[in-house]
Amino acid sequence: MTRRTEWSGTGMGADPGPELAAESAEGSPGPGRGAGFGEGAGRRTRSRSRSSGSPSSSRAEKGEPRDPVEQARDICLRLLTGTPRTRKQLADALRKREIPDEAAEEVLSRFVDVGLIDDAAFADAWVESRHHGRGLARRALARELRTKGVDSAVIDEAVGQLDPEQEEETARELVARKLRSTRGLDRDKRLRRLAGMLARKGYGEGMALRVVRQALEAEGEDTEGLDEPF
Repeated sequence: MTRRTEWSGTGMGADPGPELAAESAEGSPGPGRGAGFGEGAGRRTRSRSRSSGSPSSSRAEKGEPRDPVEQARDICLRLLTGTPRTRKQLADALRKREIPDEAAEEVLSRFVDVGLIDDAAFADAWVESRHHGRGLARRALARELRTKGVDSAVIDEAVGQLDPEQEEETARELVARKLRSTRGLDRDKRLRRLAGMLARKGYGEGMALRVVRQALEAEGEDTEGLDEPF
């Protein structure tokens, strides 16, 4: 699988692109409103705020409630800045902020239509990053994606990109990096420590046992009896 996206501490960036401009034209605050682009734009924005103010700020000053659709759009844009989110994550955030369901559904559906929410792309990037960066196996990756509300069919498609050979190769690399720190322990303790590390990363018992046994054999350990489940 070709590595396309590196998942850092916050995740891949969410670039609204032309779609966000369309949102702004329909009334969204957008990245160009309020923040500006550069110092000159910031001065112009502040000047407009002092002279007339935006409709939403005027309503706030008068104590009028904001349009829930506008609120939902602002919340989603803030949450998507620099960090990808699934539709469920955004829906949960809107519900927590007491956005009416109808308004939340309208905004979320619109964001899906213009590509600002894409659970399939989220899952693909998550699998690539977490497998290459943390060495997680398909089982652990699927578990993480389920907690983020990704649909089962989308999860299956994403984790299916990892073939068994690649997964086993990653398991060997993990064991090779950990092997030195287990030297000096007796064989059974080394087995439990190395196999336990693989199990926590989602590798199956059969693969973990096979990879650890072969690594120990390469160091001259007697592996007789290590074919039994651990």
